[in-house]
Amino acid sequence: MLEIKNVTKIFNKGTVNEKVALDDFSLTLEDGDFVTVIGGNGSGKSTMMNAIAGVWPVHEGRIVIDGIDVTKLPEHKRAKYLGRVFQDPMTGTAATMGIEENLALAAGHGGWLSSISRKDRQAFRERLSLLGMGLEDRMTQPVGLLSGGQRQALTLMMATYNPPKLLLLDEHTAA
Repeated sequence: MLEIKNVTKIFNKGTVNEKVALDDFSLTLEDGDFVTVIGGNGSGKSTMMNAIAGVWPVHEGRIVIDGIDVTKLPEHKRAKYLGRVFQDPMTGTAATMGIEENLALAAGHGGWLSSISRKDRQAFRERLSLLGMGLEDRMTQPVGLLSGGQRQALTLMMATYNPPKLLLLDEHTAA
């Protein structure tokens, strides 16, 4: 399901500030595996997640998701395989767009109100009600006006709206 094979990521390569963040790192996960990565600041946890997501390229090695080599794919092309919730609650949603527009993006329907059907709105409302935060009654409110915890809960819902092959959670309960 996820294979990281001999991945090396170096920041500021060839400079006095060179930092090897991942050094010949390998990891294999099967469908259904749940892994918690624990380490101190600067140990490479976020670097590993950003390498998987394609935020930056790796210098060596391969990353394979569900049998597809994504090593050379840019971040936006890897997104169809991944769900992601970030440590920063302000990341992962479009702040100026409404709650229902953000959910429409996650569902793959675009984010414009004219493309959100009554059926979509009802489905969004039902899912949001499961959070117990009253967000189903604030569907057109800009996401930037939500609290950090509300925004992170919405980001998790968006990340799993269409079940991803791999879900990356980076200190997702920070808010």
